[in-house]
Amino acid sequence: MLDFLPAAARGVIASLLLALNTILLCSFLFVVALFKALPFAKRFSEWLMNHTHEAWVTNNKGWMNLVRRTRWHLKGLEGLDYQHSYLVTSNHQSWVDIMVLQYVLNRRIRPLKFFLKQELIWVPVIGLAWWALGFPFMKRYTKAYLEKHPEKKGKDLETTRKTCAKFRDNPVGIFNFAEGTRFTPGKHAQQNSPFRYLLKPKAGGIAFVLDAMGEQLKSLVNVTIHYPAGRPGYWDLLCGNVQDVVVQFEEVPIPAEFIGKNYEQDGEYRTAFQCWINTLWEDKDALLGRLHTEYPDQLRSKCGRGLAPMAVCQSVHALLTHRYRGQAPSHS
Repeated sequence: MLDFLPAAARGVIASLLLALNTILLCSFLFVVALFKALPFAKRFSEWLMNHTHEAWVTNNKGWMNLVRRTRWHLKGLEGLDYQHSYLVTSNHQSWVDIMVLQYVLNRRIRPLKFFLKQELIWVPVIGLAWWALGFPFMKRYTKAYLEKHPEKKGKDLETTRKTCAKFRDNPVGIFNFAEGTRFTPGKHAQQNSPFRYLLKPKAGGIAFVLDAMGEQLKSLVNVTIHYPAGRPGYWDLLCGNVQDVVVQFEEVPIPAEFIGKNYEQDGEYRTAFQCWINTLWEDKDALLGRLHTEYPDQLRSKCGRGLAPMAVCQSVHALLTHRYRGQAPSHS
């Protein structure tokens, strides 16, 4: 425990540990990726890469515990297991949400993967890491392009289905932020959101996953995250200033009528599916209201943002931004 150190010093140490962890394990992934194309080594290399992914998360848990012993208030994890595939969604308040989900779900379910745009495979270093880890890449066409090339209609989903076929024999955790962006008071007001603590959910991203691989999924894991001290920034996490985190999980059965449908082309299905997601969000908003009462807001002390070495912080932030920006496409 490094509680005796100033917050900024803890932030610098955590930043260096995160960067070192990422560089070392990405380098190892690149070596393993060379063997991925060999038929006799494919299964072993995929097993090794999944465990490398989990090792990266485990190491991150190590420095998170080193800078502060955060109090975790968890509920609803009992039904999850390592042998099934899940679609996971959550409210989104901060970049810290990603680390929270990985911290709690690591080795409880398979490592979380995101749908990524095809173009992101060319991102230096990280693109190869995504490919090595088996993140599903998709190719999306704009409406303008489809108007000029109608023969391409549906090809993006067909390609994604083929990509997802490899998960039939390998359980996976697919993640999507239904809100599509982080909650801020400004965005909340701009949207005129009917919810108190949430932005409007965009059902298209979840529908896309169900269309591509719905039969493989055991359930939708609906996660609600609450920070009693208010929304933390990533620097707060690095400094060890996140004292309490409340995370509640609800395993929601996926209605059979929502599997294998085309969200973009079936208007009745699109309306029914959006209503279903809206109902989940109404329940989530009510739950957040109860959590704010049960775990009242606390005063928090943030470490001095200007005291961190900017080169380290900017490099880590850029790396994480690239890593987690990709999600399944969202449609209002």
